[in-house]
Amino acid sequence: MEELGKNRVILGGTPVDLMDPEPALERILARAAGGGGLRPLGVASVNLDHLHHFGTGGRWAGTLHADPASTADWLYLLDGAPLVSQSQRLTGHRWPRLAGSDLASPLLAQAEQLGLRVGFLGGSEANQQLLAQKLATEHPGLQLVGMWSPGREELASTTESERIALEISHAGVQILYVGLGKPRQELWIDRYAGLTGAAVLLAFGAAVDFLAGRVQRAPQWFCEHGLEWGYRLALEPKRLAGRYLVNGPPAYLKLRTSSCCIPPAMPDSLTTTDPAPRTPGHFTGPDGVADAVVIVVTYNSADCLGALIESLRAETADLTLRVVVADNSSSDGTLEFSRSRHPDVLAFATGGNLGYSGGINAAMRRAGDAAAVVVLNPDLTVERGALKTMMQRLLASQAGAVVPRLLNPGGETSRSLYREPNIPTAVGDALMGRRAPSRPDWLSGTDLNPESYAHPHTVDWATGAALMIRRPLADSLTWDESYFLYCEETDFFRSLRMMGETVWYEPAAVMSHAGGASGSSPQLNALLAVNRVRYIRKYHSAAYAAVFHGVVAFSELLRCWKPDRRGVLQTVLDEGRWAALPGPSREDANVADAGRFPHGSVIIPAHNEASVIARTLAPLAPLAAAGELEVIVACNGCTDATAAIARGFEGVTVLDMPEPSKTAALNAGDAVASHWPRLYLDADVQISPGTVGEVLNALASGQVLAARPAVRFDLQGAHPLIHSYYRTRLQLPAARNGLWGGGVYGLSEVGRQRFQKFPDLIADDLFVDRLFEPGEKAVLDVAPAVICPPRTPRDQVAVLHRVYRGNAEQHGRRGTASQTLSEVARSIRGPLSAGHALVYVGFALAGRRGNAGPGAWERDASSRRPAEADEPC
Repeated sequence: MEELGKNRVILGGTPVDLMDPEPALERILARAAGGGGLRPLGVASVNLDHLHHFGTGGRWAGTLHADPASTADWLYLLDGAPLVSQSQRLTGHRWPRLAGSDLASPLLAQAEQLGLRVGFLGGSEANQQLLAQKLATEHPGLQLVGMWSPGREELASTTESERIALEISHAGVQILYVGLGKPRQELWIDRYAGLTGAAVLLAFGAAVDFLAGRVQRAPQWFCEHGLEWGYRLALEPKRLAGRYLVNGPPAYLKLRTSSCCIPPAMPDSLTTTDPAPRTPGHFTGPDGVADAVVIVVTYNSADCLGALIESLRAETADLTLRVVVADNSSSDGTLEFSRSRHPDVLAFATGGNLGYSGGINAAMRRAGDAAAVVVLNPDLTVERGALKTMMQRLLASQAGAVVPRLLNPGGETSRSLYREPNIPTAVGDALMGRRAPSRPDWLSGTDLNPESYAHPHTVDWATGAALMIRRPLADSLTWDESYFLYCEETDFFRSLRMMGETVWYEPAAVMSHAGGASGSSPQLNALLAVNRVRYIRKYHSAAYAAVFHGVVAFSELLRCWKPDRRGVLQTVLDEGRWAALPGPSREDANVADAGRFPHGSVIIPAHNEASVIARTLAPLAPLAAAGELEVIVACNGCTDATAAIARGFEGVTVLDMPEPSKTAALNAGDAVASHWPRLYLDADVQISPGTVGEVLNALASGQVLAARPAVRFDLQGAHPLIHSYYRTRLQLPAARNGLWGGGVYGLSEVGRQRFQKFPDLIADDLFVDRLFEPGEKAVLDVAPAVICPPRTPRDQVAVLHRVYRGNAEQHGRRGTASQTLSEVARSIRGPLSAGHALVYVGFALAGRRGNAGPGAWERDASSRRPAEADEPC
């Protein structure tokens, strides 16, 4: 790819090359005349309409300049007065506007002189005839070798587009004017430029009309004063009103808020990692490194699982794969089939029908070391090269997740892309379903535009049948098991986006989906409808959710006559029926009766934690009541109802000390605890019984002396700067691999013998972490504990005051600032991650600059709001 010039900036989220007219013409003509050995050069005019389609938040954001499947290099020219002004603000230099309509005629004149062959793609046949006549008169020596006027259906068809591209190639075109309108012309160039044989492809849509004389250019005064848009709007109000009056203002807002100079390139840690050794035809075992771990959740899937596994074997020529099958108590021999026919597949029983989310979470605990996680339905088959293509997209677009193109049993592309659920889309879907595919986007929850399935781009969410996720994200996010089936992927993708990550659709990665793996019935349709309401209630106000609930009921009313909707409306309206809907089940529902839970103690120091202690104790109390787990709450200096609330849980031991000291609380808890291993848990951290059991088992095995589970930061409702801070924090190896910073850690009896009592230090977790060598401690790959970080920048800075004061107590003058700064720098992969890194550094500096003084304990009140025991923080 041609090296970028030093004068490239980001305007509204899309790159722009700042050039004078002469160098721009020289570069285009040099590429056209140079020909062989170089990729085609696409030339685009970047104006507000371009920002609407390709800028921040646009449907095609990042598609052109971050596409591994692109067949063209791109030159982005500055077009439009607002962009000229913004570029001057960024660089201090006024760059000229280089509209395609201004360059079209000079390029034709130069092509005529140099003997270059020219072609035109786009426009009606009548306009092309006008253009041909005008060119014959004004440029008699021009080699015009072809004109093509395809319809929209042809352009949307891969087969037809490839045919057109080959015709252009056979004609020997060197410069191709492409006038298909934005964004179609840029997307077509990006995908098919390599097949056309053309050296330069000009995305100059309006320029073709100007050359043909069909549309008049605005008078010079209008152009000089940035009012050409008004002149064109007056000439063609019906065609251009939406572009200028509806899409223009938001695009201008993007321009002012999402523009920057491009920072120096930083190495991408993902791309420099040594590849895992290939094992063609075989899957790797539980140990060692894999490029990707493939998770398949099965339930009576014996008839389709074999085809999926065989298609995955073909992918091992490109990637090292570990395949984990989580079987939800199938009765058709699915588990036995996996183990007998495919011994290199890691198949296990989940212990019940845990649902899709529960199966994924269970499989993640056996995922092993892999750079990416792939989640696939068992009724899929993977077409050759799909996983490699998804991996390339994951890296090239710095995506959080990638979803492929799915084909239905008839070989047609499934409509598998969706928009974030809201009231307007729910109303549109209630009234029209999947009919009226050309209706406005805000009236359709499903993306019904065929063009959306022809090109890669970011999406809100997609069906959970197939997706690839970056491993650090997969570790930090758990699938919400309360949904059982349906809406779990909507929730997962939303959580991913809340972390500032993007979800990309990659049409070049293709999988065939038989569909219906979970079946269909009135009961399952009722579950789908109810889960839609549950999802909205989770993220919206009660009033908003009530309106959405009414829209869902209205939708079911319109469809209640269908056999598979019988009784759905009544279930939606009667919440008393919701508990009877399908849900997770376990073969051994009572852990205590099964006698399998490992012995151990959980010590929870608590100071005025009345708002959160019930939420922390609720999952653990049943085990405490059954005598399977010792749970001790060490209340220290509490002046609220913390102790009273804790005593309300049967089996929980409560200590009540007058001194407000976490260290004293930890030592008091140790003094009365009678079991090993021991888990030390902050009172505002949520942890599941399964995770507690996994940590205790790991410590009891003797393989490690100290351990903690992975953690997930629940950022729901947090300030955007808090999201940005944790986006960088999650990338830092020190934060991911240490015992500190997780709000929970465990020690075996041998490990606890490393010290007598907890010393009077702020950071007890850092003290414990420094006692053990890397081989003696571990961060376990289990369902993560959930931490609710501060919701506001002020509270975050206050907490950091305490953190850095605690670090200084133990690190002294050495500190860890240089190491942390180095890790932050390595986390930068582009402009967006650079912005997150700057926010992180800003918080770090603010946290180090001051504190409340010795003996103070800066407290975060923003995340300690009253909550139900099962409510997210």
